[in-house]
Amino acid sequence: MPQGSPAAETGPSSPPPPAAARPIEGPSAWVRGDISPTAVTVELGDAARGELLDLARHLRSHRLPTLLLRPEDYALPACRAVARRVRALLDEGPRFCLLDRLPVEELDEEEAKACYWLFSAMVCRPVAQKLDGTMIYDVQDTGRKADPGSGVRPDKTNIDLTFHNDNAYNPRMPEVVALLCLRPAKSGGRSRVMSFDTVHNRLLETAPEVLPRLYRPFWFDRQREHRPDEEPTFAAPVFTGDGEQVKARLGLHQVRNAYAMRGEALDPEGAAAIAALEAVFAEPGLQFDFEMAAGQIQFVDNLAIGHSRTQFEDFEEPARRRHLVRLWMRDAGDRAYTG
Repeated sequence: MPQGSPAAETGPSSPPPPAAARPIEGPSAWVRGDISPTAVTVELGDAARGELLDLARHLRSHRLPTLLLRPEDYALPACRAVARRVRALLDEGPRFCLLDRLPVEELDEEEAKACYWLFSAMVCRPVAQKLDGTMIYDVQDTGRKADPGSGVRPDKTNIDLTFHNDNAYNPRMPEVVALLCLRPAKSGGRSRVMSFDTVHNRLLETAPEVLPRLYRPFWFDRQREHRPDEEPTFAAPVFTGDGEQVKARLGLHQVRNAYAMRGEALDPEGAAAIAALEAVFAEPGLQFDFEMAAGQIQFVDNLAIGHSRTQFEDFEEPARRRHLVRLWMRDAGDRAYTG
C-alpha cells in the first residue's frame, strides 16, 4: 500500500463502488442556478414567532436549564408546522435551508438559545458535540491557532473554512447541523454550501480517475476528542454510497493535520484526489452563498452538504463580536459524542 495510505478493507486495486460509476440525479444534486433564495428560505411566521416569545416569557418565571426543555412538554403547533417544512427540505429537497428568523432582538442570549434549542429539537434530536457532553456549542474566534495536534477546532478561529462536514473525524457523525447567528462579523464570514452529490458528479466529468481513491480511507486528526487509550488519528473514506446518493466525510484541515501528526506524506493518489476536490470547491457555479443575519438559522444535512465560511474581521468590542451557536443532531444511536 502506498506510503501514507491507511490500511482498509478496500485496497488500492479495489474497483470503485456503484456510486463512483455514474452521475447522481435528483434534487440533492443541485448547482447554483438551480437554487432560488426564496425556495430554501423557510419563514418562521408571526404565529410561530409569537409562540417562542410566549415561551421565553414563561421561562422567565418558570426557569429550567435549556437542556431540559423538550418539545413534547409544550404545544407550539405553529413551530411544529415550520419544523416539518425544514425537515422536508433536508430529507427531500436540496438538503439545506435557512430559517428566517428567531426574534433575537426581543430575547436575551440565553432565551434565544432556549428557543433555538427547542425549535431545533422538533427538526431532529440534539446530540453531544464533545466527549465532555457539550450539547450547545458557541462558534467564536478565540484568537488561537488550529495547529496540528493542538485540538483547536477551525471554528474557534477567523480563518476561511473550506467545504467540510462537521465531525468528520469521529466514527459517528451528526446527521443534521444547525447554526444560529446571534451576531454577524464586522465584515466577512459569508456562509457557503455545496452538494456532495454535485461534487461527485463534477469529479466524474473532470477527474474520474481520482474517484476510486476517495472511496478508500484517509487519516483524520481527531482534534483531541478521543479517550486516552485511543489513537489521535482516525481512518475513513471521504465518499461512501450505493449509486443513488453519496455520503461524504471530509475535513481537509483535519486530513492535512493527521498526516503531519503521523509524520507521513499523503500518497500520490490521495494528493491528486484532494487537489481535484479543491478545484471543484473553487467553482462558484456549484455553490450557494449567503450572509446570515442575526436570528437566522442554517440547517444542513451533514452527510450530503458541505458547508464553509469565508474569513472574517471582527469588531473590537467583545459584546459586538461574531457569535454563532451550533447544534449537532442525530435521530439514531446514542446521544453521546461517540454515538
